[in-house]
Amino acid sequence: MTDENSKPSLEDVWRSMREEAERMAGQDTVLSDFLHKRVLGQSDLVGAVTANLSDKLAQPDMPQATLSREIAAAFAADETIAQTMCEDIVAVHDRDPACRTYLDPVLFFKGFLALQAYRAAHQMMQQGRRGMAMLIQNRASEVFGADIHPSAKIGSGIMIDHATGVVIGETAVIGNEVSMLHGVTLGGSGKEGGDRHPKIGNGVLISVGAKVLGNIHIGDCAKIGGGSVVLTDVPAYSTAVGIPAKVVGKVDTPTPSRSMDHSLADAMDKKK
Repeated sequence: MTDENSKPSLEDVWRSMREEAERMAGQDTVLSDFLHKRVLGQSDLVGAVTANLSDKLAQPDMPQATLSREIAAAFAADETIAQTMCEDIVAVHDRDPACRTYLDPVLFFKGFLALQAYRAAHQMMQQGRRGMAMLIQNRASEVFGADIHPSAKIGSGIMIDHATGVVIGETAVIGNEVSMLHGVTLGGSGKEGGDRHPKIGNGVLISVGAKVLGNIHIGDCAKIGGGSVVLTDVPAYSTAVGIPAKVVGKVDTPTPSRSMDHSLADAMDKKK
């Protein structure tokens, strides 16, 4: 795992991605055109992500060239987007043992791609382009299996593993350095409108299939156990599990989202 003080820079990540793409093209020449279009023919990380998203999300009445232009414009409106993408890539690389290179998330991991589609749609929503933002959301949910509302607020260094079945609601707020697995829902608790979705602190780990419902707060560096249904606030540095979820102890690592330790035994032992 990369030390917090020695994370690779944006330039390091982009250089590594290009080197990895060149090696891959040399090992399997059938991928040469694909890799040139998606990475080697791009001038920077944002261009590579834009190329991948526009290809994957294109449809007959919204062709790749049009999507590429619109997504690029949305990213250009966010001066922090390149660094944010870089931090998301490093998060996946460091936390997912299936991720071998910095190139993997950009080309192959739908959790990363769904998150970047959200980031483009979020900028469109901020610009008052609700229709275009919702189109991106809808298409991303069809392609990547993750439904992230463009109005949600999501920090950087996010890892969404597998992504299938992930739902993040309109008024959800997610801090930095958060990790979640497939089947996670950050949803409302009924038909009420307004501010109705969870607020997730920094460094939180939400395990597979957990449902966090309502305008509740999950404190920094908390851990939510797999399959739990969380209906009330969870304090910082606490482990919650069950249906309905209850706090069973303190976390056993400084930042659960980075350690990716889903076990509950230590927290339950400390409770006793």
